[in-house]
Amino acid sequence: MNARAQLIVFGVVLLAFSAYTAVVVAGHGYTGFLMLAAHEPWGGQMFVDLVIALVLFASWMRADAEQQGLPFWPYFAAILFAGSIGALGYLVHRSASRVRAGGALAASRP
Repeated sequence: MNARAQLIVFGVVLLAFSAYTAVVVAGHGYTGFLMLAAHEPWGGQMFVDLVIALVLFASWMRADAEQQGLPFWPYFAAILFAGSIGALGYLVHRSASRVRAGGALAASRP
């Protein structure tokens, strides 16, 4: 998948998931998931699974951000407070910077 297609896919997923998250938080509060994780075995398992996945993503993101010349800390902070929304935000930024770089390369060619 090229960078432009990635940007569109990641952007749509980020917007849709952020909207869904806003609705859930408005209805159940910011920490509502903790009640589910504490009282339901599957809720607890999903919470631990999410934490593991986000730690793995943050590890990859740190190295990738350095390699791509992108900021790491704002997205890491977003992951801590908003979970996957922070990870998706990084992927949108990464894809957008690749689209811009591709456009700059194409513009510089004769």
